[in-house]
Amino acid sequence: MGHWEDAYLRAFRAEVRAFCDHAVPASVRRKVETHALLEKQDIVDWQNRLQERGWLLGHWPKRYGGADWSLLQRYVFLDETANAGAPRIAPFGVNYCGPVLYTFGTKEQCDRYLPGIADSTTWWCQGYSEPGAGSDLAALSTRAVRDGDSYRVTGQKVWTTFAHWADMMFCLVRTSTHDKPQEGISFLLIDMKSPGVTVRPIVTMDLCHETNEVFLDDVVVPAENLIGIEGKGWTYAKFLLDNERISVSYFVGRVKLMLDRLNRLAETTYEAGRPCAVDPEFKRNFADMSVSVRVLESLCARQLAFTGQDEGARSVGASILKLRCTELSQKIAQAQIDLIARQGLPYRPELLTFDGESEPDAALWEAGVVRSHLIGRASTIYGGSSEIQKNVVAKALGL
Repeated sequence: MGHWEDAYLRAFRAEVRAFCDHAVPASVRRKVETHALLEKQDIVDWQNRLQERGWLLGHWPKRYGGADWSLLQRYVFLDETANAGAPRIAPFGVNYCGPVLYTFGTKEQCDRYLPGIADSTTWWCQGYSEPGAGSDLAALSTRAVRDGDSYRVTGQKVWTTFAHWADMMFCLVRTSTHDKPQEGISFLLIDMKSPGVTVRPIVTMDLCHETNEVFLDDVVVPAENLIGIEGKGWTYAKFLLDNERISVSYFVGRVKLMLDRLNRLAETTYEAGRPCAVDPEFKRNFADMSVSVRVLESLCARQLAFTGQDEGARSVGASILKLRCTELSQKIAQAQIDLIARQGLPYRPELLTFDGESEPDAALWEAGVVRSHLIGRASTIYGGSSEIQKNVVAKALGL
């Protein structure tokens, strides 16, 4: 609980905590805590519980089924659900596409797509990155050519999380090459069952499958699936990316859990007959990381409190949060690896298909630590690499 919380936020935090105590299944909590693999149904069931409580879309406006939460309320909610070991809400519909739809889309588009996001019957994925356009997103080359009442889309997307589960993709496409690169981009909604859509799995270095390649071969997309104005997709993309970086506040809670796990590992890992927790070097490093976590928490709360900032200030604040949170999580993950690797470190990813019904053993905990470390290496790349975030901050400061 932060010193910045007023009585209302403290009461809301207690309400969320009490709800999570009985609403998060013990089996799912064990999976989350051990970094085991979640099934799609684990996430859907949790989202349905939140929707029944009126909290899945809490940050949406009331007229679209939300609760008009402030950013600080949203932060408290994400912090407590992370502390409780709840699954992360699948962000692509609830946090990304939904707000784009109700901000820039038509009434017909909202009526068609928002209900499926609310009841988790429509699963979304994000078609942004390409083999030659990652952090330099404006370099994307996937083409959409207008053909009467449709667009014909050809190209490739990569690192597409949950594409193998997705019903729909919100996709950036190039509709013009005559303007600046940013001005020739449009925002399309693509049915993943359309002829010409091919999904191929990418197994990442944790030996698990969440991301994919998506090939689009002359895919016919109705022109009514264009969001906003043709050629203005870069504006909508920046709006979405700011939401993505602000939603990193969920990971502040996860970072705090990582730090607590590091401490418990140090207490149960022995070297020369003593727990590593009493080692002076570990204690110094742990104290440094503890202070950094508190600073991150205060930074996040301060950023979210300034709802009246201009667009540039919001973007810079989001970039700073993304930088600090991802780099700190990697530092803590590395410290966990340093501890458990003292007696050797086999990685057994087959253990990560844990059903959560029994108490996890030491081998599963170790496998989860290794997976967290491996998959966490990507956090300073996706959503805009750390180098890009530093450029955003430097430009804003005139450096």
